[in-house]
Amino acid sequence: MARPAAAIVSFRLGGSDGVAVEAVKWAGALETLGFDITTVAGEGPVDRLVPGLAIGAPEPPGAAEVRDALDGAELVVVENLCSLPLNEGASAVVAEVLRGRRALLHHHDLPWQREQYAGYPPPPDDPSWAHVTVNERSARELARVGMEASVVRNAFDVDAPGGDRDRTRRALGVEAGVRLVLQPTRAIPRKNVAGGIALAEAVGATFWLLGPAEDGYGPELERLLARARTPCLTGPAAPWTPGHIADAYAACDVVVLGSTWEGFGNPAIESAVYRRPLAIGTYPVAAELCAFGFRWFAHDDPASVSAFLDAPEESLLEHNHRTARAHFALRDLPGRIGRVFESAGWAFR
Repeated sequence: MARPAAAIVSFRLGGSDGVAVEAVKWAGALETLGFDITTVAGEGPVDRLVPGLAIGAPEPPGAAEVRDALDGAELVVVENLCSLPLNEGASAVVAEVLRGRRALLHHHDLPWQREQYAGYPPPPDDPSWAHVTVNERSARELARVGMEASVVRNAFDVDAPGGDRDRTRRALGVEAGVRLVLQPTRAIPRKNVAGGIALAEAVGATFWLLGPAEDGYGPELERLLARARTPCLTGPAAPWTPGHIADAYAACDVVVLGSTWEGFGNPAIESAVYRRPLAIGTYPVAAELCAFGFRWFAHDDPASVSAFLDAPEESLLEHNHRTARAHFALRDLPGRIGRVFESAGWAFR
């Protein structure tokens, strides 16, 4: 019997941003559920490239072009492309093409959750579609505008092998015994790079920002780094691949995620997977994640972070790892997606 076909479509795929990272996990879960996968995006190493879907595309794609790219798909998973108005024309075309078809809109963010998009309408809806959010807050907010959504939180390989601490620190030029604070994010305003640098300064550590500046944030990042009162490193220690994230966590002594907003915040769970202490900000979804029982530090409490670094508690790290295993394991993702299909009344065989 032929396997059903599924397409995963987004603005961009194959990169290190959270949406792209989770799309890879969903592709694997869908394959476990018996699907053949085709990836479609405006940018990235995908099966079918549709340039008009890209965030910065000068013109949206035509409906016929999108229809051709999605041809043969019995299920289409839309990764944030119809959630945020980053390319409104492309979102409208994709929604038009998908009306009457089985589509799962995977919402990592919603327009009103970003200050610059506060006045935009809710995502599109259709009786043939199912909606999934990555947190309870977004599901409640969609319910208030008349849209039912299931919650499927981001999932992680809780048995992922650790990285190479010594090799990575040598590549960075960080000597043994030097504290290293890792901020494994891009540099954009809501990621609060200033807060990460402040923590590193306060605990006497080198600061390492893993991701690039985006959305015109480069000049501000340069100013922050120039004013920093501690050594600062930017970018990966080697050309980025998904496997290098383990090396980054292995090399550091503490992880900082001081964001003001995250739809989820993968570093929160990754820090637990790789057994590193986390200093986290007060973005709303952080409280939702913390409620599972994680033991984290406040990003603006350097005294507590420094005390832990002076006398590390392995029990805290093991507790966080067990919590991640219990609630966020990648092996559970196919079952969670399968339950969404059941709720929607979808059968693909």
